[in-house]
Amino acid sequence: MLNDRIPRLQLAGIHKRFPGVYALRDIEFDLYDGEVHALLGENGAGKSTLINVIAGNYIPDEGKIYVQGQETTFLKPDDALKHGVAVVYQELNVVDTLSIAENVFYGHLPQNSCGLIRWKKLYEDTERILKEFAFDIDPKAMVSTLSIAHKQMVEIMRVYARNPSILIFDEPTSSLAPQEIDRLMEVIDKMRAKGKAIVYISHKLDEIFRISDRITVLRDGQHVITDKTETFTEQSLIHHMVGRKLDETFKKSERNSDKIILEVKDLSTEKVSNINFSLCAGEVLGVSGLMGSGRTELAYALYGIDPRLSGTITLDGTLLPPSNPEISVKMGMGLIPENRREFGIIPGDSVQNNLNVASYSQLVNGFVINRKKETENAQKMVDALSIKTPTLQQRIANLSGGNQQKAIVGRWILKQGLKVLIVDEPTRGIDVGAKAEIYALLDNLANQGMAIIVMSSEMQEILSMCDRILVIRSGKISGEFQHSEATQEKLLRAAVGV
Repeated sequence: MLNDRIPRLQLAGIHKRFPGVYALRDIEFDLYDGEVHALLGENGAGKSTLINVIAGNYIPDEGKIYVQGQETTFLKPDDALKHGVAVVYQELNVVDTLSIAENVFYGHLPQNSCGLIRWKKLYEDTERILKEFAFDIDPKAMVSTLSIAHKQMVEIMRVYARNPSILIFDEPTSSLAPQEIDRLMEVIDKMRAKGKAIVYISHKLDEIFRISDRITVLRDGQHVITDKTETFTEQSLIHHMVGRKLDETFKKSERNSDKIILEVKDLSTEKVSNINFSLCAGEVLGVSGLMGSGRTELAYALYGIDPRLSGTITLDGTLLPPSNPEISVKMGMGLIPENRREFGIIPGDSVQNNLNVASYSQLVNGFVINRKKETENAQKMVDALSIKTPTLQQRIANLSGGNQQKAIVGRWILKQGLKVLIVDEPTRGIDVGAKAEIYALLDNLANQGMAIIVMSSEMQEILSMCDRILVIRSGKISGEFQHSEATQEKLLRAAVGV
């Protein structure tokens, strides 16, 4: 029994406040060797704050931390590291200019007595870890050449390489393909068998039931419940997380439109080839495919980020010039990128400015910005999307990842004259309640005549939201299905080429 043992980690009476926010209130949490303890809650529930307390990034205002029964103070991340704590954060922290091996052993590269790097040992040790993860790739390869999914695997392996006693996984599978998720689950099982103490955070409830031994739910910075995983159902977990009845069933609206708003002919870049399709006003077009298939690259090609080698893109009857995102926006195209930290938010700016950044041209009267309207627009989106922020002036970087994502969606909803919205992984890192809200919002935008392209690794998301679905494989369209005929099996067969 767990209660018969001393916890590897115990938090007692933890409080943490920020200006305008009471992030954690009297939190109790314990973690045992050989256990996977899931930590759940809506975006803004306090999960990230609790992680940062355990990792030494935040010092609690009240409360105590115990490691193996001994009271401990984490004043900085190094203090947590010395006690065996390592974190796989949701946002990537890999170094693009270094190799896979250098990233995996970053901060503790093998050295000889003269302080020189032992390159042979570095590559051998990295190769061993790569094999454990069934990750067939050259350890000398530069991280800059990897997809987001593979970068996430490198991030996980970097933490694994430190051989910590306490591991925290924050949405570790958000960018991983199903087979990569299976590998990670196998590795976590091995770590648990070796006695590692693991905290696992995910909005994917199937993963929670698959891998965890116990579950703790937070809501509004407070502890709601902790119990063995087998005592919960999906519905009971959702109820504990949101504190209200939630209808998870999203029902797509029926739409008919024959006005072509976007036409793509023979589009090729370095990453995609011979792309042809049309998109009608008020249509939701899904783009499905395995990790590395070219989904994100297609989004970049359409938006003008990646240089166009050939082909044409016509938006509402006007040819778009190649490689010019600014013109794309002016013509009525928006993009919600997969990597919100790097390409989505303006981290140092306020929630209000992040929401209005695509709409300032419509707020200017002469040379003066209508500040009243600017505030009204931002507040409207905060209310409509349930963005959890103490004030509109809060730095967006201080919000949870899910609330950042909702703010990016709100940015384009505010943009007048938007005709086509490209959404790459719209619900990555977003809780079940917010997912339903975003699905409904995108569906409503389509009902109002906006054309929407949804790139997603979640087949069920594609199947439930989209009027028509394209499957992409190796940078080429390999299948096309109407909503009425599409199934997971058909999408997968087109994705793998069978």
